[in-house]
Amino acid sequence: MRNNTRSKVARVLRSALAAAVLAAALSGGVQAGDGLLPAGFFDRLPEVGNDQAAITADQLTYNADTHEVIAVGHVELGYNGYQMIGDRLVFDQRQHTARFSGNVIIHNPSGEVYTATDLQLTSAMHQALMRQLTIATTDGALITAGDGDFRRGDETVLNDATYSPCGKCIDAKGRRIGWTAKMTRVIYHGKSETVTLEQPSLYLLGIPVAWLPWLSMPDPTKRMSHFLLPSADYSKQFGARVNAPYFVAVGRDTDLIFTPSLMSRQGGMLDTEFDQRFVNGAVQVRASAVYQLDPSAYAGTVGDRPWRGALQTSGEFRPVAEWTVGWSYTSFTDAAYLTDYHYVAYTNKGLVNQVYATHLARDEFIDFRLQQFNLLGNVTTAAQDQQAVALPNARYRNVIRLPNDSGEIDLSATLLGVKRGADQTAGPINGVAYTLGYQEAKAHGTVEAGWQKQYILAGLAITPYVGLRADAAYYDGSSALKPGQIDLFNATPIAAIDVRYPMIGHDGTATHLIEPIAQLVYRASDVTNLGITNDNAQSFVFDDSNLFSYNRFSGTDRQETGLRANIGANYQLNFANGSWLDVMGGESFQLAGANAFAAADGTQATTGAGLSSSPSYLVLGVKGSPLTGLNLGSKFQYDPAATRLTRAGVSASYDIAGTDFTMDYLYVAKNAARGVLADQQEIRAGASVPFADYWRASAHVGWDLASSQWLVAGAGLHYSDGYLGYGADVEATGPTNTNPNDLRFTASLNLKGLGGLTY
Repeated sequence: MRNNTRSKVARVLRSALAAAVLAAALSGGVQAGDGLLPAGFFDRLPEVGNDQAAITADQLTYNADTHEVIAVGHVELGYNGYQMIGDRLVFDQRQHTARFSGNVIIHNPSGEVYTATDLQLTSAMHQALMRQLTIATTDGALITAGDGDFRRGDETVLNDATYSPCGKCIDAKGRRIGWTAKMTRVIYHGKSETVTLEQPSLYLLGIPVAWLPWLSMPDPTKRMSHFLLPSADYSKQFGARVNAPYFVAVGRDTDLIFTPSLMSRQGGMLDTEFDQRFVNGAVQVRASAVYQLDPSAYAGTVGDRPWRGALQTSGEFRPVAEWTVGWSYTSFTDAAYLTDYHYVAYTNKGLVNQVYATHLARDEFIDFRLQQFNLLGNVTTAAQDQQAVALPNARYRNVIRLPNDSGEIDLSATLLGVKRGADQTAGPINGVAYTLGYQEAKAHGTVEAGWQKQYILAGLAITPYVGLRADAAYYDGSSALKPGQIDLFNATPIAAIDVRYPMIGHDGTATHLIEPIAQLVYRASDVTNLGITNDNAQSFVFDDSNLFSYNRFSGTDRQETGLRANIGANYQLNFANGSWLDVMGGESFQLAGANAFAAADGTQATTGAGLSSSPSYLVLGVKGSPLTGLNLGSKFQYDPAATRLTRAGVSASYDIAGTDFTMDYLYVAKNAARGVLADQQEIRAGASVPFADYWRASAHVGWDLASSQWLVAGAGLHYSDGYLGYGADVEATGPTNTNPNDLRFTASLNLKGLGGLTY
């Protein structure tokens, strides 16, 4: 069980105890605090019996420093026909006094109603209310105790106590749901500030599943050093593993957790976590190490060594409004240590070592980072050297809206410095070589400014754009694949115009929008490799989403050049019953100048992507919902010169009465220019079906149509009634999957606690 889980459990137990103590505290008589009640109002005391005393409140808290239980927000106390309502109730455990305050209303069994601004509770009804204590919270939880007692003012005892987040945990059809915790006794020790649970039991659906003879823990409202709940783990390489964390309360805002572990195959290890909180931020440091008794368990990997370990630190601060600064850093003996020993939380932050500062305002964005990118897993030092260090990676963006509806100015700037210790290559793949990164020291800066404004003229929506981009780049030429120092300075004037003619029609049952679109984009430069080497523009797919873009490259190291026309249309159909259809399609034409998509690039980002010749491939995107719950989407890419489909994707999802179905199909045609000599096709489908109230079964399967082999198959069975959830899943992958021949079983258990907490 992880640390956040343990803290949630502690908070739930604390809240349950506070509520139960409040119930015991209120087991006293009442008297008029301001003289508004008639004499003898509470003289007719009920006899001691088994009637329940019920208390509800929006919030229940316990202050261990002052020994006060506080209920706020529409507090109600009811017993044997009496009902008292107020805004706030405070019980002093030491003095055995309680006071209602704020809009107090009292109903007696005869139906008479009295009001007061203050109402003092005393001990006259002590015996009657102590018989049976019941508290119902506004979120439906129920806390009960058979009886309670105070001992010398420093100890509170509740006998036969229960806590149920789902009330009586019986649904509308009379079935048992949720979970319940039952204790023979709950004892709060005021002097030692600890809570002792005697014979605590956990019931799921009314069935006992876990029991302890006793459990003692510090009062969660106090910061005290103590052992946390232990946890267990297993892997074939390190064997069975038991973790026993110990929490040290260094200070109010300082935590220290020591976690020694014992493993059946690798011996002992120690994990230490330090957390320091400040008013405007926090710092975390974590270190762990192990001396492996059997390093051969990791033979053939970078983990085959006696000593292994890692050090991680991170922090984040907000020194002023709109600015955030921070860092994250991970150092390890080997890249496989964190994954081998199941430090999942580690790996989420361990991929990038960085120092950063970010400014975010309404129209302005600034981000400055120094970054080192790490690979985790069975990665050698030589492979790690192929990862780039960004010194720096800086971005700026500001949108200025001009007065008098004069359009807007878009300003942007970037600065990318790259340091890489070794070339990163792949292939040749069927004769095609890939160079994904060069051994280099490089810097590339850009500044771009553009103005645009939309005009409406005779039904046409016309948007002109003018801009200028300036680039400066340096490459030291240290790679043997690209020897020789290179400097680059370039200015690219940009002019574009976007013309659309929306036509709307309505036939009584549906609304149609037909919008022809035409663009002309001129980038007055023939330099497309502005970064000299391509480090941040390696991803590219031509489809309807970027058909009408002025620059389709994903990063600044590449840019479009010359004169290009983009022609197409958008069609939208909306029915009165909520059904809809959206179609976007068209084609792009290189009219003059250098075609950036035909330029050489070692990453092969644009090779065979459909824009290297003019006209380009045709692209089409279709999405819609023909009926409630059914959503369809598809994308197509077609080569008119070769009269063949080059790429297609189809997806569908259907949700009806809680039953979900999904289907995805992907087709990518062979592309010899990229080393792909065979068509690629795969289809995946899944279903999730509810049955028998609270139960859901799911299954999914994927099939590689090109090789006639299965990709993945899995199934799951889960129960959830809103308070209790549990289930299991199994998944296996096929030989052509990116993670081939893998079999996994997973199980889950979720309990909803007080205030909606889950753990």
